[in-house]
Order: sequence, then structure tokens, then C-alpha cells
Amino acid sequence: MRNLSNVSISEFRAIMLLLGLSKVRTKGGHEAWMKAGMTRPAIVQTHVDPVPEYVLRNNLRIIGISREEFLTLLEKL
Repeated sequence: MRNLSNVSISEFRAIMLLLGLSKVRTKGGHEAWMKAGMTRPAIVQTHVDPVPEYVLRNNLRIIGISREEFLTLLEKL
């Protein structure tokens, strides 16, 4: 099974789309993704690939899914 390091931006975007999030804005080198019920957006740096592990962990917390759920979705891509 994979780990949270070396997850590309395109993979992370695909998983956010699967989870029902949509891109609400782009400013500078950052994208904000949200869905109904979220209190704050998940922020993705578009200028850093692969996505740093601490950014993934923070966004998973904001989105409300566990590391294991994310990795299961990542394997299905």
C-alpha cells in the first residue's frame, strides 16, 4: 500500500472530486476546494508537486476523512 508521500497534485485533485469537493477559487499558486458542510476550504499549492505530506494531512483533517480512507481511494485511481 502507498503512503502519503509522493502523492501528485493531479491524484489529490481527482480524489477531492470523488469526495464531492469543487474548486471555488484560485489565487496565486493556491487552489481552494470546498463542499457543502465544510467550515473552511482545503487549500492545495499548485506550484509544489508532489504535495507535501503535512499539506495532505491537514487537508484530510479539514475534509473529514482518515488516512486509511484516503489511501484506499488512491489505490482505486
